[in-house]
Amino acid sequence: MLPCNCPSCQTQLKVKSLACENCGTEVHGLYELPVLARLAVDEQDFILKFVKNSGSLKDMAKDLGLSYPTVRNLLDDIIEKLKSYEK
Repeated sequence: MLPCNCPSCQTQLKVKSLACENCGTEVHGLYELPVLARLAVDEQDFILKFVKNSGSLKDMAKDLGLSYPTVRNLLDDIIEKLKSYEK
């Protein structure tokens, strides 16, 4: 799992370098993590299942063994979290 927050002060971490394993090229800078990478692993899994279910909350509820309102609330929580990243 990719760490998203500093273990010391909980500030959001940024990517400082990227490397190509094939040729050894390295790119250095200070880059924001992609928005979806900032979500917790379980939230990322939820989004992947949501896409695989073509956005059907009814199918999601069936797959997860949860009620439709529970799945709707989980999605709403993720939406709010994503909105907070836009600020």
